[in-house]
Amino acid sequence: MIKTIIALASFVAAVQAACDNACSGHGKCGAKGICDCFDNWGIGLGHLSGDCSERICPFELAWVDTPDSVGNHHRYAECSNKGICNRGSGECECFPGYEGKGCQRTSCPNDCSGHGRCKYIEDMPFGQVQADYQNAVTGIDSFLPQDPHTFPYYGWDSYKTRGCECDPEYGDVDCSKRLCQHGNDVMDQRDDLLDPHQYQVQKLNFLADQSYLENYQNRDRTFALTFKSKLNETFTTLPINFYSDTGGTGGTDGLHEFVLDIENALERLPNRVIDNVEVHAGVDATNHIHVNITFVGDNVQGPQNLLTVRSYLCGDGCSPKLVGLELELETQTITELTPADFNSYECGRRGKCDYTTGQCQCFAGYTGLSCSTIACLV
Repeated sequence: MIKTIIALASFVAAVQAACDNACSGHGKCGAKGICDCFDNWGIGLGHLSGDCSERICPFELAWVDTPDSVGNHHRYAECSNKGICNRGSGECECFPGYEGKGCQRTSCPNDCSGHGRCKYIEDMPFGQVQADYQNAVTGIDSFLPQDPHTFPYYGWDSYKTRGCECDPEYGDVDCSKRLCQHGNDVMDQRDDLLDPHQYQVQKLNFLADQSYLENYQNRDRTFALTFKSKLNETFTTLPINFYSDTGGTGGTDGLHEFVLDIENALERLPNRVIDNVEVHAGVDATNHIHVNITFVGDNVQGPQNLLTVRSYLCGDGCSPKLVGLELELETQTITELTPADFNSYECGRRGKCDYTTGQCQCFAGYTGLSCSTIACLV
């Protein structure tokens, strides 16, 4: 009888020492009856071992977190604290606006409406025409970016936060709106009536030695200019033949032809994006070729994005196909020689943009693509 009781007690103890539910087949039973769960298995919010019956979801840097005693924050959290873990599937059910296996990145609103690309903030370009709503005489607005650059942001969420980079002619946070034409407000008074300069002038300098300029073969060398409009459209000219002083006397014939080539190339860009420019050029004693480009057309009033120069060899398959110049620009950017004494507004500030069509609805008494023309009053 005593032996039977001892054997029964031993059996009960062995049963009590067994792991709960045999660790559900997702872990190993330890000596103390505690499950050592396999990876991604556990139980409860604390991810205790328990019976290893529940899945654990991916951990990523938390979007929202409580700092610890030493100030550490944005620690790793299940579903980045922006989703609920489905314990059956081990997949995060992210809150609206977040996505990824661990809800680790933001979603772009409306998937950029099909008119843009969803990009991480560390890769987002920036660059826009400055001073559209500022006094153009103060000098504060004299800086104009040449091209979008990589956004210099290195915060903890640089590879987590995303936004829309809209296609040309589209804007707003989700790229859902068609942009309207920009133009000068015809009722605006110039900032400085005594200043004869009212249009923006961009200056381009080339530096070449005399032998280069006198080499007739260099007349066949070509480059191109790229213009970015207020609607973020990018246009590149047809090849432009480089200037050459074929007589070696500094004559103006070749220079005059060079000027006409630049004017025609810019004014022939599609959609009359540049309807009129004036180009002046000269060569100084140090063989600097100065090219001043003045934006005088109705479609290019106010400050414009700086032109960019394509002077490299671009052979078969390139558009446009360029021979290249085999010389470098004196500076890496075209500079703004004279700021515009006009501003540039959506619909010329004399109309309302219909963002579904991208057309200006001009107020009474105004007409034109950008409402920049006064209609005849009867």
